[in-house]
Amino acid sequence: MTRIMVCGMGGTIAMTATPGGGVAPALTTGELTAAVPGLAGLGVDLGLVDVRNEPSSSLRVGDVLALSRTVAGLLADGADGIVVTQGTDSLEECAYLLDLLHDGPQPVVVTGAMRNPALAGADGPANLLAAVTVAASPAARGRGVLVAFADEVHAAARVRKAHSARVSAFESAAGGPAGHLVEGSVHFGGPPPARFVVPRGERVPRVPVVVAALGEDAPVIPADAGGLVVAAFGAGHLPRWWVDPLAAAVSRIPVVLASRTLAGPVLSATYAYPGSERDLLARGLIPAGLLDPWKARILLMAALAAGAGPDQLGPAFAAAGGLDDPGRWPWPAV
Repeated sequence: MTRIMVCGMGGTIAMTATPGGGVAPALTTGELTAAVPGLAGLGVDLGLVDVRNEPSSSLRVGDVLALSRTVAGLLADGADGIVVTQGTDSLEECAYLLDLLHDGPQPVVVTGAMRNPALAGADGPANLLAAVTVAASPAARGRGVLVAFADEVHAAARVRKAHSARVSAFESAAGGPAGHLVEGSVHFGGPPPARFVVPRGERVPRVPVVVAALGEDAPVIPADAGGLVVAAFGAGHLPRWWVDPLAAAVSRIPVVLASRTLAGPVLSATYAYPGSERDLLARGLIPAGLLDPWKARILLMAALAAGAGPDQLGPAFAAAGGLDDPGRWPWPAV
């Protein structure tokens, strides 16, 4: 029988009413799974692990690293797949960090809920049923970490939360969902894509994200920053008065150029004014490709924790950013 482990991290899916009003995380993974109609009918051997019980806005990178170690241990002990239940606020970042550290073929599927269990039409049970279905499917093997939400399946590297409240809050701006659930089965739109896995490192540096805004002064970069991600206008453009400070920063730390639009690539050869993408890349900023600023931050942190230097960071973003040969990935292929 297929062995699927459910790892609970908290979030809306696990929340109940508090005496003072509102909801907060409280339910265990056992209580979550007991409330899912049809789960027993999947015919899987379900194991339960309570890892955290936090709103995902309060998770730290260290919590996700600990979860990754837990997942790796469960897979090493014979689990055929993993489901992670967590809050949606930081789900896209947590899923991508898990993906960068997951080097096995077994599916790891992250899910959550937009409506807490006390509300009519709570979506947690349906999303959890879908996640277990995906994790138990042979078709999900070799696809790394996936996100199952509202009967869609998204690749961790592309998914983003695109709405603050609707139940279909998640989307993949680059290429759409990787698959769908139809009548209790998962169907993928193509073969497994290239996998990008970073060697595990535990000393994760601080990597701030600075966002360009109309007329804003150049950012003050924290002295303890190990890297920087810039969420630029449009296809990778910044005010001209940002150029010199960022060029100076490049001499000390890696600076990645992403787009604040959250959809579409950073260009490389179109515009030529001070602060354009050509100007910034010529000064040493690293283009994020199709990675949005938050995904770019996760990749930069993971790569720096693994000891990546300048000769590895450029190829890593070129490959993971989706605009270059996946073979440029600087670490061994999975």
